[in-house]
Amino acid sequence: MNLVGALLLWGAVLGCSDSRDAVSGDAVSWASYGGNADASRYSPLAEITPQNVGDLEVAWIFRSGDYDDGQGGGGLLPTSFQNTPIVVDDTLYLCTPFNRVIALDASSGEERWSFDPEVDREGLYVVTCRGVASWVDSRASAGAVCRHRIFSGTLDARLLALDAETGKPCADFGEGGAIDLRGGIGDVIPGDYGVTSPPTVVGDRVITGAMVLDNQRVDMPGGVVRAFDARSGAELWAWDPVPPGTPEAAAGLRFRRGTTNAWTAFSADPDLGLVYVPTGNTSADYYGGHRDGSDLYSSSVVALDVNSGEVVWHFQTVHHDVWDYDVPAQPVLFEFERDGESIPALVQATKMGFLFVLDRRSGEPIFPVEERPVPQAGAVPGETLSATQPFPLKPPPLHPLRLDPEDGFGFTPFDRAACRDLIASLRSEGLYTPPSLEGSIQYPGYIGGSNWGSLSIDRKRGILVVNISRVAGIVQLIPRAEFDAMFPDGPPDFGFEVQGGTPYGVRRSPLLSPLGAPCTPPPWGTLAGVDLQAGELRWEEPLGTLEGLAPFPIDWLGPRGVPNLGGPITTASGLTFIGAATDAYLRAFETATGEELWKAKLPAAAIATPLTYRARDGGRQFVVIAAGGHGLLGVAASDALVAFALPAPR
Repeated sequence: MNLVGALLLWGAVLGCSDSRDAVSGDAVSWASYGGNADASRYSPLAEITPQNVGDLEVAWIFRSGDYDDGQGGGGLLPTSFQNTPIVVDDTLYLCTPFNRVIALDASSGEERWSFDPEVDREGLYVVTCRGVASWVDSRASAGAVCRHRIFSGTLDARLLALDAETGKPCADFGEGGAIDLRGGIGDVIPGDYGVTSPPTVVGDRVITGAMVLDNQRVDMPGGVVRAFDARSGAELWAWDPVPPGTPEAAAGLRFRRGTTNAWTAFSADPDLGLVYVPTGNTSADYYGGHRDGSDLYSSSVVALDVNSGEVVWHFQTVHHDVWDYDVPAQPVLFEFERDGESIPALVQATKMGFLFVLDRRSGEPIFPVEERPVPQAGAVPGETLSATQPFPLKPPPLHPLRLDPEDGFGFTPFDRAACRDLIASLRSEGLYTPPSLEGSIQYPGYIGGSNWGSLSIDRKRGILVVNISRVAGIVQLIPRAEFDAMFPDGPPDFGFEVQGGTPYGVRRSPLLSPLGAPCTPPPWGTLAGVDLQAGELRWEEPLGTLEGLAPFPIDWLGPRGVPNLGGPITTASGLTFIGAATDAYLRAFETATGEELWKAKLPAAAIATPLTYRARDGGRQFVVIAAGGHGLLGVAASDALVAFALPAPR
């Protein structure tokens, strides 16, 4: 697919590491989605260094067979293998886009078992599974059935518990090893509600939210977050994300409809007894005149008491979000040093390219956050915008906050002029320009900024590494009668969305030139290193090239950076590994400087976050990445899990 098609489709989408001495050759796991309890995606391993990273070679490739390029008909959409596996002891556990859970020998890549929950994919819009979770029952005797459990969510809204040794369902969990998460939320249309991110395990509790499809109706299934007993599956608590004093749900429902959801990965601090929940924005995404304050917890980080589910604090990153600026990234925990004091901290990356650094005990900002006036003109009748929005003063924004006609980019003078004219024809007053009837530029765009790949913190060097996309979008609200007349049989699959129950449908698309390139100036994707203690940008580099996407050879342009999804990891040796870009490479950068040191071609684009581990004492350090492409991003879907390592000793 060429760059035009790729970006058009893009716009439509949208435990702990072993702390033993890593240098000595001891085993080091990757026991949770974020790598460790703080979700920092940092490994103490140092076998692979800046000096020898160029010697990395493919150690093994595993192919699950679970992918679909969307070309087979039947209304099935392409898959996206966004998985970051976990490694516990010497076993690697992954889930495929079809929700199969598979265990591999972590050193050889040989399959040990697989379990198929037989998800019906008909009607699904999102076809992915980002990860699974692990839990060991401290009360069970060694060798007991289901003493070690793997938890996984499904696209049809089930929570599974499997025996980590055999892959068989744990019969004592829920109903035969599964919980139906649709209970209490009312009617569910296939594809509207499901789980795409791994659950969070804290103590003997397994906690999960769910994905709710964007831009469909104001009465979509609610975004309840629930905790279950890891042994029995009994519900322990449920947090319905509505303001205190909200009336009870309608008859026949336990939870209110249309509330903000929590679709991405959570983090937790067991010592504080808190789980940190990033939330989406309340249905419908681009109009909120009906909300009347119900979006108190929308686009926020919410700290819940692990034992009760009660809100301890919340920090809202966007007030009255009508830009689909939900909080997609997993919160990352770290210790912030100030005046000799160690402050338990949390950093939250956002689609706006902001990094909010908070005291994770209270939610109070560690670096100042300023409420600034934002554009109001152009809001549609019935909308009630927030007059101000929060802007962190440190670290600096990692994404430009305004796009003017003179910024328009093009490969040729004609292309550039067309982009400048297009920008001039739309409302573009900077970040938080309201969605409008004439069409508004959304910059940062609705994929970010940062997205679900989150970020990594190199503990040793105090550097935060994060990848950013920089492609603007066009958002236009269309009055209901006009929208319905345009699409009497329903809107097409891409570009137009209903927003049922509001006065407006919505059209959204990437801001592209006649040649199909972004009208925004390159780079269109970056990787940045931030000094966490100082709150200052240390370096920034373009991430990825147009290889495989451009409609003609443009090597003369050099590396420009491309839109990306997925995240980085860092290691004690000073390396950052990342895929994420659409050009199908895994790359290694020097964490201190941002210099690219190595890259290796993959079977498909790695729209995922890698992991690194040493499975056995005396074994090799592996770096593993899911190279599964993303059909909706214009890069071919695939099913490859690729492991790299230094050459084995001879």
